[in-house]
Amino acid sequence: MSFFTAPSAGAEWIVAGLGNPEPKYEGTRHNAGFAALDDLAARWGCTLNKSKWQGLYGMAEVDGRKVLLLKPLTYMNLSGQSIAPAAQFYKIPRSHVLVLCDDITQEPGRLRIRAGGSAGGHNGLKSIIASLGGEDFPRLRIGVGAKPHPDYDLAAWVLAKFPPEAAKAVADRRDDIEAACRLILAGKLGEAQNKFNR
Repeated sequence: MSFFTAPSAGAEWIVAGLGNPEPKYEGTRHNAGFAALDDLAARWGCTLNKSKWQGLYGMAEVDGRKVLLLKPLTYMNLSGQSIAPAAQFYKIPRSHVLVLCDDITQEPGRLRIRAGGSAGGHNGLKSIIASLGGEDFPRLRIGVGAKPHPDYDLAAWVLAKFPPEAAKAVADRRDDIEAACRLILAGKLGEAQNKFNR
């Protein structure tokens, strides 16, 4: 699979939110990326109602940039199988694929923006790294809280719904998530990190 250096006229960026597609997963920690993407779509006047690349997508214009908003329906662990074909279709380089996902190492609502790096144990990111052929894509990780104790089953934790207080802490960051995404799309990832990685 070859990735090109120049974006095509169709879309300049992909913003992908990670999660699991069935209704039973709505409101779970692992679907923080889906929820963030739905919020961005609403703010940017975009409906995620087109189906392609094993996902749902819509096109938005954000500060003059054409952005493909993509929600992989492959289930979390195969997210890359949706994102990579979309990137290839529009000739979008890895550096223009922004991924929104949950982060169990951060308190609920804490944001962590990175320009690249390892998957850090996140299976969705692991799939995307494998499918895109590299780690150098930006990601905005949304804190969902750590397991209550080390022996707690990880799958049970991430597939459980947020308690009300944690859900509010995440929802309260929606404005910041949008502002961070706008900065990243404008090529100001460092500024986004300085402002929101705290």
